[in-house]
Amino acid sequence: MPNSISQVQPPLEFIPPAYNPLIVKVCQQLLPWWLQCKTNISHIQAENVETLAELFHQFQNQKVRFLLAFRHPNSEDPYCLGQLVWKLVPQVARQTGIPLQFPVHSHFIYDRGIPLWAGAGVGWLYSRLGGTPIIRGKIDRAGLRSARDLFANSNFPIAAAPEGATNGHNEIVSPLEPGIAQMGFWCVEDLHKAGRNEKVVIVPLGIQYRYVEPPWQPLEKLLTQLEADCGLPALDSNSANLEAASLDLETQNQKFQYLRLIRLGNHLLVMMEEFYTRFYHQNFLQNITPLTSSSIAETTAGEPGYEALTDRLKALLDVALQVAEQYFNLKPKGSLIDRCRRLEQAGWDYIYREDIKDIAALCPLERGLADRLAEEASLRMWHMRLVESFVSVTGRYVQEKLTAERMAETTLLLSDVLTRIKGGNPFDRPKLGKQQVQMTVGEPISVSDRWDGYQTSRRLAVAELTQDLQAALERMIQS
Repeated sequence: MPNSISQVQPPLEFIPPAYNPLIVKVCQQLLPWWLQCKTNISHIQAENVETLAELFHQFQNQKVRFLLAFRHPNSEDPYCLGQLVWKLVPQVARQTGIPLQFPVHSHFIYDRGIPLWAGAGVGWLYSRLGGTPIIRGKIDRAGLRSARDLFANSNFPIAAAPEGATNGHNEIVSPLEPGIAQMGFWCVEDLHKAGRNEKVVIVPLGIQYRYVEPPWQPLEKLLTQLEADCGLPALDSNSANLEAASLDLETQNQKFQYLRLIRLGNHLLVMMEEFYTRFYHQNFLQNITPLTSSSIAETTAGEPGYEALTDRLKALLDVALQVAEQYFNLKPKGSLIDRCRRLEQAGWDYIYREDIKDIAALCPLERGLADRLAEEASLRMWHMRLVESFVSVTGRYVQEKLTAERMAETTLLLSDVLTRIKGGNPFDRPKLGKQQVQMTVGEPISVSDRWDGYQTSRRLAVAELTQDLQAALERMIQS
């Protein structure tokens, strides 16, 4: 949510799925134009699509129920899913002689927070496309009930992102949330209760973006802009001692851009550490030593410097969440993402007041207090949003393989952080160049075959299925 809220809001209402075939048809017709004019995607291709086409055929003949569990590296993933389901699956089905009934479509689960920052019109559109919302930070009974019913009883399969949110990386799969596995077992349970014998499977779907041309020049321009935003002077390439390493000019330039990225990240760490120390009275155990040009080069060559940066980043994210948790009286528990989810829900409880039946009926004093509470909650949630942008940043990711793609991903994440700090909209990202998308349909993972194990130990069965899905998504990453 890019903009802060200054007034109390009515409770968040559940947006029920209201599939409308006419709206779907219009979106199918508009998708090619949207991809060409509104995104940087130049081409989408997919592997093993016949597996998905066959699953749609079996689904339509009431032999299988399936959930499409897709990787979520980018906010443009939904357009890729639309291209896959609406165009590529029917195309491959015709080529291979697999009979399909039309329309070929899929329900999907989306974050209830999306319409809050993207606009109510998005919620309306998602509903008509068959989407069902979920509130991530609590047990959303209405959302879970809807998704569960669609999985077991709808005329279409359902899609969801088991990572829970975009992570900005094409070659890293974030830890999966267990909800997708649990939904699979609920579907098996519901089918058994109804006396139905369809098989339940989860289908892993890999999505990767690759730049058509390495965007080194746009990257240099973006780094220059970020350095200017941070008040950093230009880095002297001669001081980095790259020429002494006997590297060709192209490799020297790539290494130099990486040094700029490391320096920028370190500067952000220093500034944010000082910010939280001075104004929020937080303590950082490690000594803060800004990196010089020469020490940056040493950091990329030797692990001690890198490890120090990693430890400092973890400490910074922990402190930022503590600042918000202290206000909402929450105890730090679980992973950084778990803590972000709880903070989001705590903030929403203060903003979208379920205890106020009629905001217009409040007296001016009550309304003023409610507004101030909502405003402060929104401001405190800013610290959590900062962590959401920063949580995927890692120096090792680029250091392990210095490619334009990895450099671009990490630089864009730093750009997101700076945009949030400046009060801008992080969803309006810089475009670094045209990209092609590679989608890979994985082998279906049977949930039905694990039913006996689920009856013995539900927690263990859900954990094992989640781990197997994680491994399947990681195997589909193409270097």
